[in-house]
Amino acid sequence: MRPRHGHRHHHRSLTPLFLAFGLLLTLLAASPALAAGYRYWSFWEGAEGQWQYATQGPSTARPADGSALGFRFAVSQDAAAEAAKPRAAADFAAVCASTPAVEGRKRIAVVVDFGVPADAPAGDAPPQDTPRTACAQVAPDATAAEALAQAAKPLRYNSAALLCAVSGYPKQGCGEPIADAEDKQGPKPSAKPEPKPSAQSESEGGGPSTGLLAGLAAVAALAAAAVWQSRRRR
Repeated sequence: MRPRHGHRHHHRSLTPLFLAFGLLLTLLAASPALAAGYRYWSFWEGAEGQWQYATQGPSTARPADGSALGFRFAVSQDAAAEAAKPRAAADFAAVCASTPAVEGRKRIAVVVDFGVPADAPAGDAPPQDTPRTACAQVAPDATAAEALAQAAKPLRYNSAALLCAVSGYPKQGCGEPIADAEDKQGPKPSAKPEPKPSAQSESEGGGPSTGLLAGLAAVAALAAAAVWQSRRRR
């Protein structure tokens, strides 16, 4: 028995939908896995005793006399709401109480939190368990990076001015992305670090590529058109 014309049109209209669905699966399979977080030094500024994620890098920020700066090494998201904060208070008075003021110099409270062993790269470990505090006394126009260098050198930066190491920790790596699998199984060494943005860098953040998003949008439009055409012919 020959099928009715209506059935033939119905099958034809569904063909683009099946093709669109197949293309969607192909794009998703080909896209790289998104990083669950980054292993990096985050930069914080004290405000009324609380830590706030810095809006610029330490090499450009010029804190005022009496400021508190925090640096924390951890595996966390590169976002103010999700990044790990220093585990010591943003308390200038407590850190610089024993450092007298000097004319022509400014005092900056510096808190350096090396994080926990679980966040350390493979084969490395935090230099100390508790945060380190120091009162840096620097020139009036000194940057946050200069205050940090006085309190916890040596420092290491990459070519994009991303802060990679404080007091030589970690020995290798610089802001590399950490995948979900690594978060669950423990940190693994990165043969080729790929620095991502943080308060210390001005490069773009991780996430789906523009090409992938455009491809998904095109697939969604094609699928919607196929469904509309199918209903119209019915």
